Amino acid sequence: MTILQAIFLGALQGVAEFLPISSSGHLALCKSLFGLEEVPLLFDIMLHLATLAAVIIFFRKEIGELLAVFFRWITKKSKEDDFVKQKMILAVIFGTLATGVIAIITQKFLPEMSVKFVCGGFIITAGLLILSSILSKRQIENEGVSTTVSPLKGFLIGIAQGIGTLPGISRSGITISASLMAGVDRKTSGEFSFILSIPAIVGAFILEAKDLGSVTDTVGILPLILGCLVAFVVGLISLKFLMKLINKGKLEYFAFYLIPVGILGLIFL
Repeated sequence: MTILQAIFLGALQGVAEFLPISSSGHLALCKSLFGLEEVPLLFDIMLHLATLAAVIIFFRKEIGELLAVFFRWITKKSKEDDFVKQKMILAVIFGTLATGVIAIITQKFLPEMSVKFVCGGFIITAGLLILSSILSKRQIENEGVSTTVSPLKGFLIGIAQGIGTLPGISRSGITISASLMAGVDRKTSGEFSFILSIPAIVGAFILEAKDLGSVTDTVGILPLILGCLVAFVVGLISLKFLMKLINKGKLEYFAFYLIPVGILGLIFL
């Protein structure tokens, strides 16, 4: 892999990880076009770790509050107003368990995904974005949204995140959509989606860490470092942009990109 290819893939990851267009799907397509199919999955996960650092920095206040509440909880020093955050912590735990189960099932029983599967995933993601936008607007009109995520909703959103590990299905798109359809308000949906991604990405890295040597051999240390750096910087910018779009309820706009890309890919790839 050349340095320019690594930088391009890093920038692509930074944009596609947060915008609901499937970073794994776009990386798979671009690696196919560049003839980089032999690059280990760990390279993609390293780029995900770089964008994960952007998540931690962007949501550092929210993450810090959750950690403080968790520490008080396990040391039995909880405050009266910790209950909402405790529910969020349980939702993250339940969601992470659901994600792990679904991810294991899909990896074990589903064959290697083709480019056409990825393109079909783009269209499915587009449909979810449109549907969740319609339902969310109706719930807001009826004042039926919640500012908290219950453990049950967290579990359901975790199932969605597990499905979002499939190339072409946007992780952020499907988890935010699931959260909105579960009656959670837009701001909380965005925050929970990305906080839920933290244990999932770290877990995926741990499982694939054995291939670290093959990544440095196939990709090279300098391209790997530069790709991750670009993914972090671009990701931080993209995340800030996406959160504004979520609050404005404009996620369905990305369907106008995903549908034609998916259809063209099904026809020509």
